Amino acid sequence: MSIAKIAAPRRRRRTPDEARREAVASARRLLLAGGPDAMTLSAVAADIGVTHANLIHHFGSAAGLQSALMGSMVADLNQALTTAVARLRTDEGAPLELVNAVFDAFLEGGAGRLAAWIAMSGDLSHLEPVREAVQDLVHAIGEKMGESGHARERIGSAVLFIALTAFGESLIGDPLRNMLDQPENATRSVVASLLPYFVGKAEV
Repeated sequence: MSIAKIAAPRRRRRTPDEARREAVASARRLLLAGGPDAMTLSAVAADIGVTHANLIHHFGSAAGLQSALMGSMVADLNQALTTAVARLRTDEGAPLELVNAVFDAFLEGGAGRLAAWIAMSGDLSHLEPVREAVQDLVHAIGEKMGESGHARERIGSAVLFIALTAFGESLIGDPLRNMLDQPENATRSVVASLLPYFVGKAEV
């Protein structure tokens, strides 16, 4: 009895932009399914039916692909934050919506695990999209609240608080909450309840 060979993924012509988009989408799927270790150039190449050399051509290295993926995740986060920030002043539920947008990006979107992976590699230049995102968020909240000066510093502190908490939640939230017998949404609720003290009109 002969053993049938498994056909390799059929390769097709792609524009450079198409190849990059497909590679980033594949990297995100692999990250969410197996963590950063699963997101290798070889795995991505096999998933989308291109050569390893082709991915090197487009991204330069595995770190370049990770940086592109982080940029894609940050773009998704910014879209969610645009709506959340617009509601901060008028909607009592807006602080939780803002917190949820950041937490969802770090957890469901995989940005927390990827950021940790990049940070551990020692090349923090690939976290540049994150820096731009948090600065944009500080600016957007400041414009919405009509504040500047010392108030802008407090807004920066609020963003730092949200981002660090979301990052920690993405890495160790489940076991830590279980140790403390806390519900699944406990961290988000605590952060949302404190956010008005940072961005409210009154000095703290």
